[in-house]
Amino acid sequence: MISIKNVLMLDGKRRDILIKGNIIEKIGRVSEKKDLVIEGKNMAAMPGLVNMHTHAAMTLFRGFADDMEFYKAWPERIWPAEARLSGRDVYAGTRLACLEMLRSGTTCFSDHYFFGGDIAKASRSMGMRAVVAELFIDGKSVSAGSVDEKAVLKNLENIKKEGGNLVTPAMGPHSVYTVSSEHLSWINDFSLKRNLLVHMHLAETRKENEDCVLKYGKRPVEVLNGMKFLNRNLSIAHAVWLTKGEIRVLAKNNVTVIHNPVSNMKLATGGVMPYSEMKKAGVNVTLGTDGCASNNNLDMFESMKIASLLQKSHLWDQTVLPAKEALEMATINAGRALGLKIGELREGMLADIILINLKRPELTPNLNLASNLVYSANGNCVDTVICDGKIVMQGRKVKGEEGIIEEAERTAERLHEKSGGG
Repeated sequence: MISIKNVLMLDGKRRDILIKGNIIEKIGRVSEKKDLVIEGKNMAAMPGLVNMHTHAAMTLFRGFADDMEFYKAWPERIWPAEARLSGRDVYAGTRLACLEMLRSGTTCFSDHYFFGGDIAKASRSMGMRAVVAELFIDGKSVSAGSVDEKAVLKNLENIKKEGGNLVTPAMGPHSVYTVSSEHLSWINDFSLKRNLLVHMHLAETRKENEDCVLKYGKRPVEVLNGMKFLNRNLSIAHAVWLTKGEIRVLAKNNVTVIHNPVSNMKLATGGVMPYSEMKKAGVNVTLGTDGCASNNNLDMFESMKIASLLQKSHLWDQTVLPAKEALEMATINAGRALGLKIGELREGMLADIILINLKRPELTPNLNLASNLVYSANGNCVDTVICDGKIVMQGRKVKGEEGIIEEAERTAERLHEKSGGG
């Protein structure tokens, strides 16, 4: 058992937290015999952050296509480089991403990339929770271009085998514009039959919507709604270019939206995700970083702050998306979307907990903890990370971090030598 003593909670009160196995056994005064005691006097405890949308192994492409036009960068730089990726490369890149996420307080991530088994293996090796959706693009992924049920099932089983109890397999169609309507219908039927989570991009750019109307005579949300694709197991990344009617449709069907403010701004996708309309309609809104080719870091503290500031600036309203709601997007809302007992510090929940060092200049004075966490903190304020009841970082040290960084550096150098990029 692990006991965290006298730690500051989000409600401003100090309590003890008792962890037994991988569960939060008790919150309050703890007097039971403990195997390990963590002194929380100078710490605040909060749920581990959840990165709901990333392509973890794209750490290998950090800075590789920066300051280029979106519709040139990906076909000219990113996609050719991705075509050379191996499972070993994805493993190294994902391990680097897990290290970065753990060091900045993320204990669970929802990934959307190639070589799902290697993603799961990397996540498990880091002691990190993940939902792994093998990326499906017609003709460009391990399972894409095929609707062979045995092949897809084998893929899902491999993700589960490599990830163990820390990893949840999911389906990952890329988007309406890269997956045919026939394959989308098959994925929908397959996932509903097996109660699988589905993770995809939707309504990220105006061009995506315009092209969809030209091809189908409908906007992306309308296309998915027509094939009964919208349901509570679906999480859509970006959702920037939506009408009020489409937002109501998403809410009615309990679809989760994943806001990626840093990526949207950096890629100049235009528009701003309509958070206020989504909140009013009752959409479950979560938060992600996207991959390092379109964000450059995986710091969810930064994403919380920028999400809030973007909405305030866009609407000329300082009351929009307050700190408390930004925290909920990165914790409790994500747990609800994934169907996991994470995102809250309460008895019976999985023990995914981070401890924030309050004795830092940017967190002094601590007059409003929620505001400090969203507007003042950054990933470097995280001292200790507990995932599934195990300490994976303490004193900002993660076991084996030097080797993880060195292996990722070698992998990236080899990839970019082959591509002629730099």
